[in-house]
Order: sequence, then C-alpha cells, then structure tokens
Amino acid sequence: MQAESIFTKSVEIIEKKSKFYGFLIENADEGKIKEGLSFLKKEYKKATHICWACSIENPFCERAVDDGEPSGTAGRPILSVIQKRGAKNVCIFIVRYFGGIKLGAGGLVRIYTKVAGELLKMVENGNN
Repeated sequence: MQAESIFTKSVEIIEKKSKFYGFLIENADEGKIKEGLSFLKKEYKKATHICWACSIENPFCERAVDDGEPSGTAGRPILSVIQKRGAKNVCIFIVRYFGGIKLGAGGLVRIYTKVAGELLKMVENGNN
C-alpha cells in the first residue's frame, strides 16, 4: 500500500496567506498513523508545522501534537473536533505553510478547528 493511499479525505484552506492542508485517515491504527506522518514529513519537507490528533478505540488512545505551534493551539483543537463529532479510529493531520502574517493564538485555534471540521464533514456527507 502506498502511504498516500491511506488518506481518505483531504482539504486545502488558505488563511491570511498561510496554507493549511488537511488529511484524514479512517480506520486509523498506530501503524497507519506512523506511515501517514512519515509520508507527510517527506512530501512536505518545507512545511512550517505538521500538527495532528487521533482517537483510537481499541486499545483506547487519544493524542494531540502541536509540532511547534504555541501550546494548545493546534493538536488540542483538532482532537476537540474529533471528540465533539464522536469520531472513532480517525487521525487528522494538518500541514501548515506560514504565509508571513501571524494569526495569533485565537486565529490558530479557529483555523485548525475549521480544517478538522471540514474533513469530518466530508466523512459525514460521504464526500471525497
């Protein structure tokens, strides 16, 4: 299986010149998460951040990673969207390219929440 094929949904959002690329893995497990992260690090070498969060049912595991963004402004908001939507066995990665304009803590929370929400909305609606 090619690493890029493990991502079932993707979205791109531009906010104040920063580019955010969201990727979702359904039926996530530790192996798929490691494979996905490794692929994104190779594919998006020049990205400023690769933030992510996951929720796995068995064995239960939830993680949130800010990858250099201010603490609590990226991974935690992504995980919060996963929890509020009741999504299980999913992992959401969001790749960010900084566009030169600082978004502030509130702006970062809003955009990471928005990207995660768009990905899960695609799952709920059956869209690619």
